Amino acid sequence: MYLLYSLLTAIGMILLLPYFLVRGLGSGKYFHNLGERLGTLPCAVLSAASGARGSMWIHAVSVGEVLAGLPLARALKERFPERKLFVSTTTRTGQELARERMKFADGIFYFPMDWAFCVRRVMRVLQPGLIVILETEIWPNFLREARRAKVPVVFVNGRISQKSFKRYNALTGIFGEFLRWALNDAALFLMQSEKDAQRLLELGAAEERVEVTGNLKYDFAPPQASAIGDWLEKQMAEQERWPVVVAGSVVEDEEEPVLAAFDIVERAWRRALLVLAPRKPERFDAAARIAEERGWKVARRSRLSLDSPLDEEADLLLLDTLGELAGLYRLADAVFVGGSLVPRGGHNILEPAAFAQPPVFGPHMENFQEMALDFLAARAAVQVANERELGATWVELIRGEEKRRRMGESAKALVEANRGATAKSLERIAAILDAHRSAE
Repeated sequence: MYLLYSLLTAIGMILLLPYFLVRGLGSGKYFHNLGERLGTLPCAVLSAASGARGSMWIHAVSVGEVLAGLPLARALKERFPERKLFVSTTTRTGQELARERMKFADGIFYFPMDWAFCVRRVMRVLQPGLIVILETEIWPNFLREARRAKVPVVFVNGRISQKSFKRYNALTGIFGEFLRWALNDAALFLMQSEKDAQRLLELGAAEERVEVTGNLKYDFAPPQASAIGDWLEKQMAEQERWPVVVAGSVVEDEEEPVLAAFDIVERAWRRALLVLAPRKPERFDAAARIAEERGWKVARRSRLSLDSPLDEEADLLLLDTLGELAGLYRLADAVFVGGSLVPRGGHNILEPAAFAQPPVFGPHMENFQEMALDFLAARAAVQVANERELGATWVELIRGEEKRRRMGESAKALVEANRGATAKSLERIAAILDAHRSAE
């Protein structure tokens, strides 16, 4: 069955090769890390891993997982300073953020493709004593090779969305036994919620390997003051720019609805300012073009001098940088969290909530369904169906200062009440590491 799986994935890669060639040759998106994906680690990692038997390897797919896993990674390094810590990501944006935020790691690289020879090459170099995978990426060959090397794999902050559950269920008729083998090659699954745990059990995970420890994303540390935040706060005061609306993690096909919603705000307040933060760097230029074609005056963060004032005529500040969004939520009079007006599954609503800003999001929150329901039940967030409702909600929150304050306090309280998953996960991982050290 593993041979069949490997053949199918290889055939899939061959079929997708023309797509990767077209996209990759234009942007370099898929080829810059090909060597690492095939198991050839960069020289810096090879050097750091020399003699590093029993290292800790954390895998975080992209930006969201890097941010969620940051406190846990730091806590593991502090608790086990004698062990090397290596971090892998899948996406380029995740890699960039990991390099920026996880400087305490001994090495950062791209996760290998799920073929046995790729995985073995990395295992031989890192000699891990533990592997931590954030959320629930099931890679059968990877898990099998870890088991063969007697390396415990712990899934942390695990979740199985309804969409993923349906997809896995559709495969169980033919691959059910194979999926159960893969799941039970892991040592432990630390899941976000009881529902996630139940779904995993139904897919075949052994009950004694599944626990609920909560959502790591509640444990994030609110960002410190930043140069762009201080600069924008000064411009708001000096130019009397008000209200300020922050639309974060906006995805493709969402820019126009967000701009249409802001148009409703700007009709009421001519000095309003929209801070628009696309989710992915490849949308930076497209977002600027879309706004300018609609007649908006755009100031791009990447072209700003923080020693100079904001263009008085600017309607929109395009945040075409990474890592600066979270700190700007504190300056907002209303917010929006993207990936939710269009079917992308939604994004993390906790960053604005931590600043007592009631999150506003669209109907597509499948990836954060339980979190969204909790916020809505506590009257700490607003869900809208379309751009018209988004604009009307922004206007209502801006005008209703008392309502906005009350909802914001509820949002912040909900964040504080759900903290603690990092500490719980750390203790379970530490117990496994201690047990593995005794067996070494």
